[in-house]
Amino acid sequence: MPSPDRPFRLGTRRSPLALAQAEETRVRLCAAHGLDPEAVVLVPVVASGDKVQDRPLAEIGGKALWTRELDAWLIGGEIDAAVHSAKDVETVRPEALALVAFLPREDVRDVLVGAASLAALPHLSLAALPPGARVGTSAPRRAAQVLNARPDLTVVMFRGNVATRLAKLEQGEADATLLARAGLNRLGLHDLGTPLEAEHWLPAPAQGAIAIEARAGDEAARALLAAIDHAETHAAVRAERALLAALGGNCHSPIAVLTTCEGARLHMTAALFSPDGAARIDGALAFAADDADAPARLAADLLARAAPGIAVHFAGPA
Repeated sequence: MPSPDRPFRLGTRRSPLALAQAEETRVRLCAAHGLDPEAVVLVPVVASGDKVQDRPLAEIGGKALWTRELDAWLIGGEIDAAVHSAKDVETVRPEALALVAFLPREDVRDVLVGAASLAALPHLSLAALPPGARVGTSAPRRAAQVLNARPDLTVVMFRGNVATRLAKLEQGEADATLLARAGLNRLGLHDLGTPLEAEHWLPAPAQGAIAIEARAGDEAARALLAAIDHAETHAAVRAERALLAALGGNCHSPIAVLTTCEGARLHMTAALFSPDGAARIDGALAFAADDADAPARLAADLLARAAPGIAVHFAGPA
C-alpha cells in the first residue's frame, strides 16, 4: 500500500483542467483506501499538445500529442499511473498500457459561450447568433455540428486551454465558442455559458470522463485503482471507444456519440458528419452492457448508410 515514504505517483498534464482532474483522482484514491494525502502525489508534465497552440491538433499529430510524454513516463516507470481526459486518449493504445479505471462521468454537454458583443441577445443560443457570426473551435465534430445546424455561420480555429480560449473570445477573435460543461465544472466555472442539450447536440466520444491508465502488467496498481473505477462510466466509455475503433475514425473524423446506462443495458446514439456539416447520418442501438460486438454493429450500419462525403473520413474496422 502506498505511503508518504513510497507514494503512488499520478502523472498528469500541467494545464489547470488536467491538474484538477488529477487532484480529483488523488482525493478519490486516498478516500477509497484510507490513505494519508501525501501517499499519492501528482507528477506534472508539459504535453506536446500544450506546446503548439497555433494549428489544429489533427494537423500536428492528433490525440497522441496529449499522451506521448505520459506514455513514456509510465512505460519507463517514472510514474505509476496517468490521468487523462478520456476523450483525448487515442483509440489504439500501446500494448504495455491499459485503461484500468474511469471516474464517474461528469456532465457530457457542450456549452455555448458568447463574447461580450452578444450581451444584448435576450437568450444565447446557436439559433440566435446573427448571420455570419464566427464560432471558434478546433474540433472537427463541433465545427461540423455548427455548420450542419447553421451553414451561414463561420468557423474559426480556436486552440488552447479554457482560459486561453475565453481570452481569445473576449479579444474579438470569435463571436462565440463551444466548451465542455464537464471541464468548466471541474474548474469551478459552473454558470458560464448556455448548455446544449445532449439529446439534440451529441457530445464527443468519452466526453466528461476521466480515465486512469497503468502498466498492463502492474497488478498492484490495477488493484489499487479498481477501488475508484465507476462501472457505468467504464461500460459506456468502453462502448464509445469500441464504436470509434470500428468506424476507423481519427482526429479528422467528425463523430458525436452518447451512451446511457439503463441497468445492465446500454443505449448508444451516434451521428457522423462530413467536415463541412452538409451531410449527416444518425443511428442508435440498445444492447447488453457485456455485448462487446454491439458498437461494431452500429458502426457497420452507419457506414453502410453514410453518404460518400462522410464515409471517406472513416476507414472502417482495422
